[in-house]
Amino acid sequence: MQTQAFSESFVARHCSKISRKIHGFAARRALSGTNSLRLPIHRCYSRLAQKEGVSRKDYEVSLPKIPPFDYSPPPYTGPSADEILAMRKNFLSPSMRQLYKKPLNVVDGKMQYLFDEKGKRYLDAFGGIAVVSCGHCHPDVVDAIVKQLKRLQHSTVLYLNHVVADYAEALAAKMPGDLKVVFFTNSGTEANELAIMMARLYTGCNDIIALRSAYHGNASGTMGATGHSGYKFNIVQTGIHHALNPDPYRGVFGSDGEKYANDVQDLINSATSGNVAGFMSEAIQGVGGAIELAPGYLPAVYECVRKAGGLCIADEALVGFGRTGSNFWGFENQGVVPDIVTMAKGIGNGIPLGAVVTTPEVVEVLSHRSYFNTFGGNPLCTAAGLSVLNVIEKENLQNNAHVVGSYLKERLTSLKDKYEIIGDVRGRGLMLGVEFVTDLQLKTPAKDETLHIAEQMKEMGVLVGIGGFNRNVFRIMPPLCFSKADADFLVDVMDYTISKI
Repeated sequence: MQTQAFSESFVARHCSKISRKIHGFAARRALSGTNSLRLPIHRCYSRLAQKEGVSRKDYEVSLPKIPPFDYSPPPYTGPSADEILAMRKNFLSPSMRQLYKKPLNVVDGKMQYLFDEKGKRYLDAFGGIAVVSCGHCHPDVVDAIVKQLKRLQHSTVLYLNHVVADYAEALAAKMPGDLKVVFFTNSGTEANELAIMMARLYTGCNDIIALRSAYHGNASGTMGATGHSGYKFNIVQTGIHHALNPDPYRGVFGSDGEKYANDVQDLINSATSGNVAGFMSEAIQGVGGAIELAPGYLPAVYECVRKAGGLCIADEALVGFGRTGSNFWGFENQGVVPDIVTMAKGIGNGIPLGAVVTTPEVVEVLSHRSYFNTFGGNPLCTAAGLSVLNVIEKENLQNNAHVVGSYLKERLTSLKDKYEIIGDVRGRGLMLGVEFVTDLQLKTPAKDETLHIAEQMKEMGVLVGIGGFNRNVFRIMPPLCFSKADADFLVDVMDYTISKI
């Protein structure tokens, strides 16, 4: 009953909002003397429902059921969601926002599922922003953390400890080429800041080229590299140039990677001295809306950047650690080997951990000064990181990401064929995006509808992320233990929700 009341209330507000837009538009057209007016009244996004003679009940789908799962969380005795929200408003930064209008109080997690204060189970298709790679509270990862915690929680990298060395060796073994020197940080922002600094020190140049719609962090250098005004404050950000985003869906050159690469060469020729410090990109943009770079883009860009004396930096915070399924690292899907690789998020399955991996030649620039990180490489976090690598290998999670991700993408694509509101389904493995539009030809972002669908899916037990430059893209990045049954539930819930619009 609560779900029905919430839905009816939301729809009433939404219809009222659309009605106001329509009447305002009609008034403006009347004043301008234009008689013709196309009103989007009773807009239906189902292709089937728009066929003559098809009634609503002919295309409605049955209410999906969440897959069975052998775990029940212990009773929750903490503060309520309303009490926590009040405390956040009083004591935490106002920049900390909630994803849903009715905030979700998450109190327990197990593998691909989360539980709220009342014990309701949710399928987590967001993974804490692609952080939970092995699964919530994976027993092997928890065991490794607890064992290390009981023995030594923290010392300093100024002392010797085998855990950080063991992990660095294991991580370097996963890297191609001469990428074998590891520096640990606490986050992806720190990792990207270090990568940018090393590129500038190594080349003696200041200019960094990044992509529009990219997100690389929220410190001064990484905020500069971020190509989205919604994540940038009005502070001095120098030496950064943003190239055209090689977006096959919305980009000016479609899927022609080489044409986008020519834009980078134009930037080097016109906006720099002809020499650059480096080029930084994700292989699949996360915050940008799960945008997989146009085919052939990275090989062409890497070639022109290296000719200009620059280093190539791969930000693997979201796409690394087998998430794309086809390869362990995202950049491998375009057949390139970077000079510097940064990583975070899935590296620790929820433990604050980041890393930079580069070559012995490049890392030499740090030897001229004292540079270390108090917490980076601490025994607790590196023990967690090593256990994550072991679990990914032991449970063959990269292959699972490929098999289940391919299946999920096929099912999502079938929804695209069914509903006009879905403009694009994209991504690879278990890093997928679904973009919603109100007009397939104009690709008009369906921002309000995207929020509505996400809200309704949450009420039915499915959690997804929202991203994209226009906030009209579902970001689907679940734990890599996701199953085909989970994929079916996610798509069935999305199908059911869209059918009600």
